[in-house]
Amino acid sequence: MKLSIDSLDAEGRGVARNPEGKVVFVEGALPGEQVLFDLIRKKNAFEVGRVTQIVQAASSRQVPRCPHFGVCGGCSLQHADSRTQMAAKQRWLEENLTRIGKVQPEMLLPIVYGEDWHYRRRARLGARYVDKKGGALVGFRERRSSYITEMVECHVLPARISALILPLRALVQSLGARARVPQIEVAVGDNQAVLVIRHLDPLSDPDRDLVERFARDHAIQVWLQPGGPESARPFHPPESELYYDLPEFGLRLHFGPTDFTQVNHGVNRILVSRAVRLLEPRPGERIADLYCGLGNFSLPLATRGAEVIGFEGSKDLVERARRNAADNALAVQFEVADLLKEGFKSYGPFEKLLIDPPREGAIEIVKALPADWPRRIVYVSCDPATLARDLPAILAEGFAIRTAALFDLFAFTHRVEAVVSLERAA
Repeated sequence: MKLSIDSLDAEGRGVARNPEGKVVFVEGALPGEQVLFDLIRKKNAFEVGRVTQIVQAASSRQVPRCPHFGVCGGCSLQHADSRTQMAAKQRWLEENLTRIGKVQPEMLLPIVYGEDWHYRRRARLGARYVDKKGGALVGFRERRSSYITEMVECHVLPARISALILPLRALVQSLGARARVPQIEVAVGDNQAVLVIRHLDPLSDPDRDLVERFARDHAIQVWLQPGGPESARPFHPPESELYYDLPEFGLRLHFGPTDFTQVNHGVNRILVSRAVRLLEPRPGERIADLYCGLGNFSLPLATRGAEVIGFEGSKDLVERARRNAADNALAVQFEVADLLKEGFKSYGPFEKLLIDPPREGAIEIVKALPADWPRRIVYVSCDPATLARDLPAILAEGFAIRTAALFDLFAFTHRVEAVVSLERAA
C-alpha cells in the first residue's frame, strides 16, 4: 500500500492516513513523501509500519551519516535535515500546549539548537558477550530490542569516545568476567572523560590489570561500579573529578560520572542563561529551585544576588551542590526534600520559583502551591506532554504564560527540552 506522509510525530515517525482514514505511523518516512511500508503493529485506533520503499522522496531527506542508523536505537532522525527536525520539534511543543494543555503562550520564542555531531557528553552503553556474533559487543541497544547494536563508531558521541568503541569491545572480550559486564557509562566533562564499568561480580586481579592497562593506553579515566550508581568509585587513576563551566556566570560545577547532568553542555549553557533571564533574579529576592540537582540553575541565580534555596530528593546530589556552592564562594542553601510531599513549603514564602522536574512532571507540586506565592515561575521540562498537562493547574492560580521556548539538546532524536515562564496576573 502506498501512503502520503503528512507530518512527523513526537517519536520522529511519519504520520499518514490509510484509505480507511486510520492513522498510520511509519518509521523512516518524512513529510511530503510517498512510501510503501510493512505493517509492524495494528491497533483499533492506529497502525505502525516501517518504510520498505521511498516512491517519492522529500527534499528534506538526507543520507544518514552513521552506518548503524536504522538498527541502533540511539538516533531516530538522521535521515531528516536540520530544518525538518527543528520544525517538527517546534510543532510538537505547540500541539502539546494546545491539544493537551489547551493553553497558548503570549510569545513562542525560536528554537535553540547546537552542534549536530559529537555533542553527547553522557551515554549509557550496553555490553554483552555474544559468542554467535564473534565475541563482545559494546553500544546502544537496537531499536525496539534489548539486543546490543554491533557498533564500530558513533557520531553523536565525542570523537575520542567513538574511537574507543572497538577497543572497549576488545577489552570486554579479554576479561574473564566478560559475561558479567552489562554496561559501560560514559561521562565527559570540560576537563576529561570517564568510563564507568559496571560489573556484577568482583573483578579478578588479572581483569583489574587489563582494565588499568586500557585506561593508561587510551589516556581515559576509569571508574568501577559493582552495585548501584552510588557504588561507583575511581579505579585508575585512583582520584578523578569532572567539571563543566558556565562562563557567563563565572561558575565551575563539579560532578560525578553517575550524577545527572545535561548531555549537551553547549546548549545547556544557553538554557541556563535563558532561564535566569526569564526569572529575573534580583538582590534580596527569595527563590526556590525545585529538583535542583547539583546546582545547574541555583548557582547562576545566586550570582545575581538572590537568596536561593535548592531542593532535591537525592542526598548525594545535595552534598555535591553544597560543595559546588562552596567552591564558587556562593551562599546558596541546599536541602534534601521529598518534593512530592511538599517538603519545601516550610522554607517559604518565595517570590519566584524554578521547577525542573523529571519526565513524570510536577503536577502534585503545582496543584499544592500556596495562593500567596510565588509571583513568577520558570518551568523547565524534558517532556512537553507532562508540561502541557501541568500548566492548566498553574494557570488556575491566576498565572499567565508569558513565553515558551524549545531547546534541542538531542539532535537526531525526538527528545526536546522546553522552558515556559509564567507570571501571576496583577
